[in-house]
Amino acid sequence: MKRYERERQAAIEAVIAACRLCSAVQHRLADEHKMSKTDTSPVTVADFGSQALIISHLRKVFAADPMVGEEEAAMLRTPEQQALKNEVIRLVRDIDPSMDETQILAMIDEGVGPCDFTQRYWTLDPIDGTKGFLRGEQYAVALALIEQGEPVLGVLGCPNLAVDPNDPTKGQGVLFIGVKGEGAFLRPLNQAQETRIHASIQTDASRTRICDSVEKEHSSHSDHARIAELLGMTTPSYRLDSQAKYGVVARGEADIYLRIIKKPNYHSCIWDHAAGVAVVKEAGGEVTDAFGHPLDFSVGRRLLKNSSIIVTNGAIHAAVLRAIRQIATP
Repeated sequence: MKRYERERQAAIEAVIAACRLCSAVQHRLADEHKMSKTDTSPVTVADFGSQALIISHLRKVFAADPMVGEEEAAMLRTPEQQALKNEVIRLVRDIDPSMDETQILAMIDEGVGPCDFTQRYWTLDPIDGTKGFLRGEQYAVALALIEQGEPVLGVLGCPNLAVDPNDPTKGQGVLFIGVKGEGAFLRPLNQAQETRIHASIQTDASRTRICDSVEKEHSSHSDHARIAELLGMTTPSYRLDSQAKYGVVARGEADIYLRIIKKPNYHSCIWDHAAGVAVVKEAGGEVTDAFGHPLDFSVGRRLLKNSSIIVTNGAIHAAVLRAIRQIATP
């Protein structure tokens, strides 16, 4: 048995279950089934339900592993959110009838439990790209296993992403899988057959394609445009939400994903990148911060040692870092 075989299988099963719930919700989402957190970002019944399903599934196999998730159940326990809580419970029980209200809320809350980030733990984003989810567009269910500050396994479920961008008849719904030392793979969400994927081997930066966030507040689109200009790129950027961008780079559909952060002292959450890092690196790509340093997942719920995130096919990584240094120089 391969080193991470049990973890790989459990992660795939957990993400597929969460994707089923999210897909069922997305196109019938009513206003009463979404709310805003204290930081004003939107959260939906699917975020809560997805987290409950993933943590519950992992708990059955890895009882001692810490779980670090984006959501917590405190809001669901308030009288004002009774209807939201009831819908979360209904959705989860549609997938796993063995879970009751107490268990569902407890599984959600496990995501904010204690964790030694220098050791082994799981991190998940139950819906990465919630605004894309609310628009009916791209989002991802993201799950990663971290050991000693490094993602060693990542699974990305992208229910709205084309299985094959060159063949629309193959439908949509993709699972990306990356395991340290084993490579990166793609499979349709509704099939078990996997295909190995690789980042592009394009070495001419002027012929590359960049993928970018839809939401402008997530990163600096103007800086991304200047970097593209410095690299001589002419192909329009590919804009989509969520860690689906990591999958797009991993399978060679795009060559670069940039997240240039301009907010002072802002650091990304670990769950926003961990699964994608594992997938891209196993596909032959590279992920660093703007200084060329690897992302460090050992210091807490945010990437406190890193700021901007640079993702490439690997072959042009040095050229992209040089362009970033140019725009940073007054």
